[in-house]
Amino acid sequence: MRTRMFVLTAGVLLALTACSSGGGGGDAPAGSATTGAGESGGATETTEIQMGVLPIVPSAALQLGIDEGIFADHGFDVSLETGQGGAALLPAVMSGQLQFAISNPLSIMLAQEQGLDIRMVTGYSHSNAEGDDVTSVWAKADSGIASAADLAGKTVAVNNLRTMGEISIKEIVSKAGGDPDSISFVELGFPDMPAALESGNIDAAWVPEPFQTTFKNSGATLVGYNYQETMPGVPTMSVITSGPLAERDPEMVQEFVAAVDEVTTFAQDNPDKVRATLTTFLDMDETLANEVLVERFGAEMDEDSLRALSDLSVKYGLLEKPVDMATFMP
Repeated sequence: MRTRMFVLTAGVLLALTACSSGGGGGDAPAGSATTGAGESGGATETTEIQMGVLPIVPSAALQLGIDEGIFADHGFDVSLETGQGGAALLPAVMSGQLQFAISNPLSIMLAQEQGLDIRMVTGYSHSNAEGDDVTSVWAKADSGIASAADLAGKTVAVNNLRTMGEISIKEIVSKAGGDPDSISFVELGFPDMPAALESGNIDAAWVPEPFQTTFKNSGATLVGYNYQETMPGVPTMSVITSGPLAERDPEMVQEFVAAVDEVTTFAQDNPDKVRATLTTFLDMDETLANEVLVERFGAEMDEDSLRALSDLSVKYGLLEKPVDMATFMP
């Protein structure tokens, strides 16, 4: 596993502040170049890339791309840096500490509305419009919480506040006739949620894979597929970079996008290899790796579901106005 936990430093947070005022990020290196031997014995230049990811199932496709040599074929030596949420990775991208990251589309919308020059350059992973979905809300079997309406007045854990999980849960509660403002949301890392639910510190948890399979196997109650019920097929993760880097080195960014798109195509065509990678990337038990639901991978993003996300974000006060999809889509 070629990853290490990524921690935001005070310097990175200060750099984000500078970026929001029009500075910062412009002088950050795009990644250092290293030289290695080519097949013919000559020297070939490789660009080192630090990319931010989350410790969840879809991120394994990027490790698979490294293992399969897809990034190397495009001239990149990629290291994966792990953070708790997509929003937490944005400051590091803006400062140049990370050249690329995957982030949920709402975090990108919020950053752009705040004046940060974050660019969404291609799609990555997607939820399912029907059937079993890749993210869901769970409660203890004996909690009395069996539907969205039962979440009113309860404490629900999300990995980050003011994100897609929060607004979609509010919407399913509202659609069920409950008061969405009565929900208390708390921020927890996904790995901490099963213990918090078991101990009664929270009433329900919103999780992606592999945690929803863990809840299912423990006998927990599925409350609902919050994405599917509000914005079916919405992209769960997209690839981002900073505006300064995109302007300074467009050819490198274009080549990296081509590499990621090849990776997601390969991952979509080879789900068994994604599952095999999970055993090392997330140190996942092989049995669990074979059970989890793997997200859809691909560059193309569903505009209607993104528009629904934008509208919900305005409805619940996260965005001031709807997003212009003509400029938001890559």
